[in-house]
Amino acid sequence: MTTDIAPLARRPIRQLPPPVVNQIAAGEVIERPSSVVKELLENAVDASAEEIEVTITQGGLEEIRVTDNGCGIPRHELELAVASHATSKIANADELFQVGTLGFRGEALASIAAVSQMELRSRTGDADLGYELRIAAGQAFPVEPCGMPVGTTVIARNLFFNTPVRRKFLRTSATELGHVAEAFTRIALAYLDRTFTLIHNDRTIFQLPATTDWRDRIGAFFGDEIADALIAIDREHDRVRLHGFVVDPAVSRSNNRLQYLFLNGRYIRDRALQHALGVAYRGLLMVGRFPVCFLRLEMPSDWVDVNVHPAKLEVRFQDGSRLYSHLLGTIRDTFLSTDLTARGQLATGSVELVIGFAPTPSRNWIDEPWPGTAPVAQWGTERAAAHYPRVDQKTPPTTPDSHDSTLSSAPSSAVSSTAPHRVLALQVHDTYLVTETDDGLVVIDQHALHERILYEQLRQRIEAGGIECQRLLVPEPVSLRPVELAAILDNAEVLRRLGIGVEAFGGDTVLVTSYPAMLANHDPGELLRGLVDLLSTDGAALKQRDLVDELLHMIACKAAIKSGDRLSRDEIDALLEHRQYCRDAHHCPHGRPTALVFSRDDLDRKFKRI
Repeated sequence: MTTDIAPLARRPIRQLPPPVVNQIAAGEVIERPSSVVKELLENAVDASAEEIEVTITQGGLEEIRVTDNGCGIPRHELELAVASHATSKIANADELFQVGTLGFRGEALASIAAVSQMELRSRTGDADLGYELRIAAGQAFPVEPCGMPVGTTVIARNLFFNTPVRRKFLRTSATELGHVAEAFTRIALAYLDRTFTLIHNDRTIFQLPATTDWRDRIGAFFGDEIADALIAIDREHDRVRLHGFVVDPAVSRSNNRLQYLFLNGRYIRDRALQHALGVAYRGLLMVGRFPVCFLRLEMPSDWVDVNVHPAKLEVRFQDGSRLYSHLLGTIRDTFLSTDLTARGQLATGSVELVIGFAPTPSRNWIDEPWPGTAPVAQWGTERAAAHYPRVDQKTPPTTPDSHDSTLSSAPSSAVSSTAPHRVLALQVHDTYLVTETDDGLVVIDQHALHERILYEQLRQRIEAGGIECQRLLVPEPVSLRPVELAAILDNAEVLRRLGIGVEAFGGDTVLVTSYPAMLANHDPGELLRGLVDLLSTDGAALKQRDLVDELLHMIACKAAIKSGDRLSRDEIDALLEHRQYCRDAHHCPHGRPTALVFSRDDLDRKFKRI
């Protein structure tokens, strides 16, 4: 095998020429056409442009043109504008920690010029005409005068024409258009007071006039389904303001791409804040579904470091844990004062889920403990006793005296956000309960509701000191694989708090010595194997509070009555009574709705009474 590259030991150290340096820098800043659009849009916003137009051809592979009516660049600064590390945004190292603009690195124009055939045209307000600078692969031509309005136009043609290896990694024009549209969306969502236009192959994709209502801009991008499901949030604490919208859990996505978080007008991606968002929605979304949000964080610029990565999507906070709590608490408090019960509309051939919002008393998420469920007042039939307690209507719900900081749970819409049932429900298909309320008709999923009731009981009991457990007279041996055995023994203390006692027996076997009393009819070995799947899959990545929560979900699901279980009237009555004291009655712990509400108006309209 032969090579034209000399051995490294025989090569002298030398400084790379500027064109090579610029191409290396361009590799960090310019990845695809959308990177060019992002950088030029940021420059236009920083130039105080009120109208910004993006025109691309073939997904930006052939041409990208960004025009704005901003302040413009003076004639004598055009050549400097395309030089590496030349910027008007900062003047010294200290200002790196007080960045108030989107751009500041001074690399964008130089990087674009290094990998394209670029034209830069600009005119300032005090100039009689504009000036044009043409650059091809970093080589600049003399500046020439040109006629144009005040502002700046940047044209980048044949991206990566001089780096064919980079160009061959670009995708189809449709794929690249998608990336460009996303970069455009992130800027246009952040700056409502500007007019934005996106044109592709002479077809207008977006024409967005300036607005004062963020709902208008969100609706223009994502449609009425999301715009109609927005829930406003706004809270300021210690010079940090969080405001914007979260979307009702009934409207979710299979990925986290519709989670838009802006820091001082800059779109960012932050794993910790995304995790806080997921925790806030826990118990309201099905597994594999992600929440949608449009949130703005505003704080002093010197509290955050934006100089982390050339793409400027990542930032570093001085106090990330405080922001985590701020976001989590704000969203949860908002959900506490919002009725998230799914409401149905009677439509021909189908039932549609629509969003219903009814204000209920708010609760301070941080300062107040978790409200519990009603105390066990009496027991119904023998089977009801095995599944859930009856609740005395006159007995108010109790609240634990302290909050266990190691636990987390889903947000709630107040202790009772549902109307009281006027008559005893009917059971349909041994799965659903149909009952009347003052507002109309409610169809309840018996398993989902019972799972929610049991989950909240379990949480209350853990907060009060532990779950009632039943010790086995003869411990049950369970054989496990090595990785499963390690997962169980590593989490033995967590399992003990859940009423599940395990001891090492030797080899690949553990002994189940106790298990929750409420699971008296379940096989202890089967229960442990179910927990093994969760612990060995997610246990390493979950914090203890999250792990306990997931285990409670599983135990509640196993203990709850199932679809197909026929219930007596006493059992139905007990289930409905307990629902009134359930703080998250609208969803089961896994995020499925527990009930659909059909209004009286819908019924009257369907039967032609209206």
